[in-house]
Amino acid sequence: MSSMQIGFRFRCYPTAQQEQTLLRWVGCQRFIYNAKVGEDRYFRTFARKSLQHAGQFAPIDQQYSHFITESTPWLREVPSVVLRNAATRWKQAYSRYFSKLGGRPTIKKRDRSSSVWLTSELFQFVPHADAATGEITHRLFVGTKKFPLGEICFVAHRGFKIPASITLSIKAGRWFVSGTHDDATAQPTFEETADWLQTFGRDELMARTLGVDRGVAIPAMASNGVPFDISDVQKARIAKKQAAAKRWQRKLSRRAKGSANREKAKRRIDRLRQYARDVRRDFAHKASHAIVSDPRAAMIVFEDLGVQRMTRRARPKQDASGRWMRNNAAAKSGLNAGILASSWGRIKQFSVYKALRAGKLCLDVPAHHTSQECAACGHTHPENRTTQALFLCQRCGHQDNADANASKVIARRGVDLVRSGQYRDKDRKRTMRFRPKQQLGPERSEVTPGESPVSHGTGNGAALLTQNQETHATTLCV
Repeated sequence: MSSMQIGFRFRCYPTAQQEQTLLRWVGCQRFIYNAKVGEDRYFRTFARKSLQHAGQFAPIDQQYSHFITESTPWLREVPSVVLRNAATRWKQAYSRYFSKLGGRPTIKKRDRSSSVWLTSELFQFVPHADAATGEITHRLFVGTKKFPLGEICFVAHRGFKIPASITLSIKAGRWFVSGTHDDATAQPTFEETADWLQTFGRDELMARTLGVDRGVAIPAMASNGVPFDISDVQKARIAKKQAAAKRWQRKLSRRAKGSANREKAKRRIDRLRQYARDVRRDFAHKASHAIVSDPRAAMIVFEDLGVQRMTRRARPKQDASGRWMRNNAAAKSGLNAGILASSWGRIKQFSVYKALRAGKLCLDVPAHHTSQECAACGHTHPENRTTQALFLCQRCGHQDNADANASKVIARRGVDLVRSGQYRDKDRKRTMRFRPKQQLGPERSEVTPGESPVSHGTGNGAALLTQNQETHATTLCV
């Protein structure tokens, strides 16, 4: 049994003055992070080109005070905790790199990274009782005695526990406050749930299994016959806003760089495109909730689709003489857009953690020939799928909706995998926010705890770890 982290994300409404202060904090934290990235790149490049300094490596630490110079006096206008957390974020990114969960830390761009991470020294949730109803709510106060920001109004649409840290982010002109906390509720692991499902007979387990087929025409089709798709009204609104975003993109290209009108156009484009992102996130949450909440289902099975691989751009083609040929790039781009707009990845991602909380199993099965295999007799042939929507078995004559038939095949494959006893959950690596029992003070220290000289290697490939580096990486990972 284990517990899991539960997150929340609420809309918040800072005043105009608070927004300017928060944007300054965001910029300073991003500056320190990017400075650490640039410093690391400089040292690694210098070590490769300077033979007399071979064997000397830059430490992966949380030092940031040397970036506060006469040319950067504005860094002293923000709490030191904001700067320290930027260095901590950079170190966490390197711990993910050592755990092979991603590449080295890279430069954060202004348009893509607009958030500030605040630890408990900078915020406080104060309980407040309503005088009329007696309802207990929380008020969020941000800042320190030297840098007071005051109360930031936010709307909590559900209950939450006080987190150890929060993130204030802005997207398309809207501010959000988010955080995580331990659920503190014992929940079965993937292996324990799989062992429990093996005790059922094949027919009983098949009745308790829900297969989900994902496609472009119908984003998700469950084996119980329920399709999941974005409503026609939302699709029409998305198309309308995308057309408007294209018009404003042309206006943006004609406006001078650095001008106020250019910034206004960028904000307008962000708001227009944000609607589609909100609709798809909402659709993924509703679809995953409906799938996991089915009382008859104890196991949810998805086909293992490599969305990243499937949405790669078309490769250029050349004939024998070296002349470029048609590669159907426009058609492939349209298919990629359709796949990404169907929220395949998010539906599965949300279903995994919701199933874990509900004590259910969510797993993947191979996706090959799921659309050509008959759910009634198991006959597989390309001619079984006569059209995009119709499945007709050439052997037994079984006829069904193509997506519904594929979802039943996926469910049966999941049952066979679990009953065979060969199912093992993928090793999910995690990295910790902080090392256990590590206390980081708010002072501007030259080097904070956790400094360890290690070899950085080169490139984004696997580094040649020394014994010290392996120990350092292991202590930061779970």
